[in-house]
Amino acid sequence: MLDQLIGNEHVKSLLRRILKTSRVPGAMLFTGEDGIGKKLFALEIAKALNCRTPAGSEGCGKCPSCVRIAKFNYPQSSDSDDWKGIVWTDHPDVGMVVAPKRILLVEQMRLIEREANYRPYEGKARVFLIEDADKLNEASANALLKVLEEPPHTSHIILLTSRPAMLLPTIRSRCQMVRFSPVSAEEIESYLLNNKIVTAADARIRARVARGSLGRAIADEFEDYVDQRKSMLAVLQALALNDDRVQLLRSAEEFNDARHKDEYESRLDILEALIRDAWLLALNAPAEGVINEDLLPELRKISAHVDSQRPADWISQIEEMREQLVVNINRKAATDALLLTMAAAAPPLERRRFVPK
Repeated sequence: MLDQLIGNEHVKSLLRRILKTSRVPGAMLFTGEDGIGKKLFALEIAKALNCRTPAGSEGCGKCPSCVRIAKFNYPQSSDSDDWKGIVWTDHPDVGMVVAPKRILLVEQMRLIEREANYRPYEGKARVFLIEDADKLNEASANALLKVLEEPPHTSHIILLTSRPAMLLPTIRSRCQMVRFSPVSAEEIESYLLNNKIVTAADARIRARVARGSLGRAIADEFEDYVDQRKSMLAVLQALALNDDRVQLLRSAEEFNDARHKDEYESRLDILEALIRDAWLLALNAPAEGVINEDLLPELRKISAHVDSQRPADWISQIEEMREQLVVNINRKAATDALLLTMAAAAPPLERRRFVPK
């Protein structure tokens, strides 16, 4: 049931209205930060449409249908070929496609089109999720358009993405967009404490650095996150405090180390969060708005060496490179170029103040 999910009360209200009127769109686009529950909300739609003992217009969450919808049968290997099909739940009418590597494939969209045209095997509706829909390229997006233009009335397709701007306008225009907000730090902290996941001290830190993502806050890899943040803080210090190009190149090597290949985008996320914190402090904003509040001494020192423009330039440069990651660029060369370009964006504030006339 929707009440069991954390945050996004406005989304719950919208989905309840849609379910109550039995007018669930054939195509929906759920947008918002990673880890805020978009997939869980999508599964609640699937449960509501197929529940055997519905609680009003929502799924009960307890009947065999609801229980089976909640369990995905993910491939047990990391071989990309094993991820090219539909990842079905234990329910034969609910499945999801995941990008095998960096791109969602044409053949995956054709699979959805074929399966969507079958009548439900067991329930009342078929529901297909497309995870990280921003990984659609032009070819796979065009293949998906066929079913989005005329979706069968017994099938529903829900696209999940944190970057809707990366989707083709023709895809966005054929979906009803539902925007998710970050979960508040207070809600995340309360959830962690009520479920006895971590200690009170850790709960506060996790809730702040999660940046509205409950998934990020409860991840088992939190210690890995702390190590990544330490590395990204070194990048920001090299940029802001001493223009240390050697440290930046070392950091670029670490970015692309085979041991960290699955951390690349998360490290960029962390670096952006640290830059935003230093930017807020440079603008004399209240410290309460800082995400990484346990790093306040280090961030204050950094903020004293940057003006209001340089952090904005850094974030723009990171986002520009993110867009290039959609195509198969050389990550090592791109990372070297990014960090050195960020270093050259503007001289440190101290140097500008003391340039002799």
